[in-house]
Amino acid sequence: MTNKAPLLDGLINSLRCLPGVGRKSAQRIAYHLLQRDRPGALKLADALTQAMHGIAHCRRCRNYSEEEFCGLCRNPARDRGLLCIVESPADVKAVEEAGFRGLYFVLMGHLSPLDGIGPEELGLALLNQLLDEGETREVILATNSTVEGEATAHFISEMVKNRSLQVTRIAHGVPMGGELEYVDSSTISHALSGRRTLR
Repeated sequence: MTNKAPLLDGLINSLRCLPGVGRKSAQRIAYHLLQRDRPGALKLADALTQAMHGIAHCRRCRNYSEEEFCGLCRNPARDRGLLCIVESPADVKAVEEAGFRGLYFVLMGHLSPLDGIGPEELGLALLNQLLDEGETREVILATNSTVEGEATAHFISEMVKNRSLQVTRIAHGVPMGGELEYVDSSTISHALSGRRTLR
């Protein structure tokens, strides 16, 4: 007769929804929480429940927000003429830490016809409405330097071309402190094409 443990199996299977967590890792996490940190597990469960019910998308930029408009969009000190387009909320955090002080538009992905992700899923109709407001003077395309990210940037730049707006693409290249002999040829090629004049 087999030992049935539906609650434990359910916990392990639920943990597998996390990125990079396979069956063994999920099992290890489940056993750790049950054996060593039940209060932490309950706190995690409560935080997850609250976040899933309380966090939605900003109606303007599509970033995560607990209110109708996120704090960045509501902040009058932001440069409303600069609009940085990124793929995910995690990208917003990274660009913020680099010191950017404009506004954002979060695509929540990139164009991927094979996965059924087209312009509608990326909210490009909302982006058009945003650009129609007339505050934006420069659109900065900060999608990832993947095939899909490049295709998405190209699609958006074509979409924006008929407007009298400056469209720029973030440079991709050699990281600070990187040595050329250890950098792959694709990265060096991007760095060369994104070169700028020294003043």
